[in-house]
Amino acid sequence: MTGTGPDRSARARLRALRPESFGAEPAGERLARIRRSPHFADGAFRNPEEARRGPSGSALDLARTFFEKESRARRAPSGVIPVHPTTVADLARPAATGLRITWLGHSGVLAETDGVRVLFDPVWGERCSPFPFAGPRRLHPAPAPLAVLGPVDVVVISHDHYDHLDLPTIKALAGTGTLFAVPLGVGAHLEHWGVPAARLRELDWHESTEVGGLTLTATPARHFCGRAIRNRQHTLWASWSLRGPHHRIFHSGDTGYFRGFRDIGAAHGPFDVTMIQIGAYSAFWPDIHMTPAEGVRAHLDLQGGAPGGVLLPIHWATFNLAPHPWAEPGEWTKDAADEAGQAVALPRPGEPFEPAGTLPSSPWWRTHSAPFPTPWRRPEPVEFSGPAFLRDLDLADGR
Repeated sequence: MTGTGPDRSARARLRALRPESFGAEPAGERLARIRRSPHFADGAFRNPEEARRGPSGSALDLARTFFEKESRARRAPSGVIPVHPTTVADLARPAATGLRITWLGHSGVLAETDGVRVLFDPVWGERCSPFPFAGPRRLHPAPAPLAVLGPVDVVVISHDHYDHLDLPTIKALAGTGTLFAVPLGVGAHLEHWGVPAARLRELDWHESTEVGGLTLTATPARHFCGRAIRNRQHTLWASWSLRGPHHRIFHSGDTGYFRGFRDIGAAHGPFDVTMIQIGAYSAFWPDIHMTPAEGVRAHLDLQGGAPGGVLLPIHWATFNLAPHPWAEPGEWTKDAADEAGQAVALPRPGEPFEPAGTLPSSPWWRTHSAPFPTPWRRPEPVEFSGPAFLRDLDLADGR
């Protein structure tokens, strides 16, 4: 007797208990394609440069940093963060220059470029978490209801962490007829949530697809993936280059700094605007998120080594995902960009701007934040001093 039947029944019951928000594991031809990828080896996708996914340093030090009373106070604004009040009315007018960018909070951006409307990493949910009752909660409301944002030609997803791939948002968009461009493997989640396979463009690094005259290319990033407790690293993470007849834009997704930004810039740049992750950094995980100075450096690499185009900081001010003060990334990105002579856009969530026009530059966060030390100071890396098994611990909140 092998007990196979009861074992199968137990597995089926466990699958039935799996939260819908966990998504689905790639299978069939999708999994076969993943295994053929040159970036997949030994059962997992590999980073372009080695990167530790979990916390370095002592687990006790990490917990103390997160829960220390003064630190927690600095990580929340004094009051609700203001959003731009006329987002919908602003977006009803055509972009005068053919390129308009609207930061919607965190990594969500609506890019209107060369007549195509592209929505990056949309998260309208109240929490970035597998559960509606727990996990990091929004620090500001969505600048506009998703339903009145207007038609979107393509939704671009950088990776499957909860603060970038949001179940209720994807379900709402699934019924609109829009296309979805996603990294390899992420399509399994979207199909599980009701997106038809015919509306998926699922790409490996360096692969491209065409949407309305735009060329969308999945480019490398230095991060990781996973939504469930058991993370098999079977979905890819990516940055994205978009090239149209008149404009070029770049979205970093989540990434640590790596030398490959120079190669991306040489192949696809220079860019009119880059949307660069500069928040949720920490000395406890220095390889998978960029600091403000690293974000500015990445932008310069993408522009061929010199200031050019416009830098839009993203991945900050919407969710508390790291020990730093909530507004620190904005303040210190402004410092680093000013020092480099680089133009930087600092909109409130929901405030549209055209990179070729007047840029929003007011440090709006200062009215809701304590002062910061200047100039920017890089946190010193923390050496690991805990049990060996914690070195590769997946971070449960989706960082």
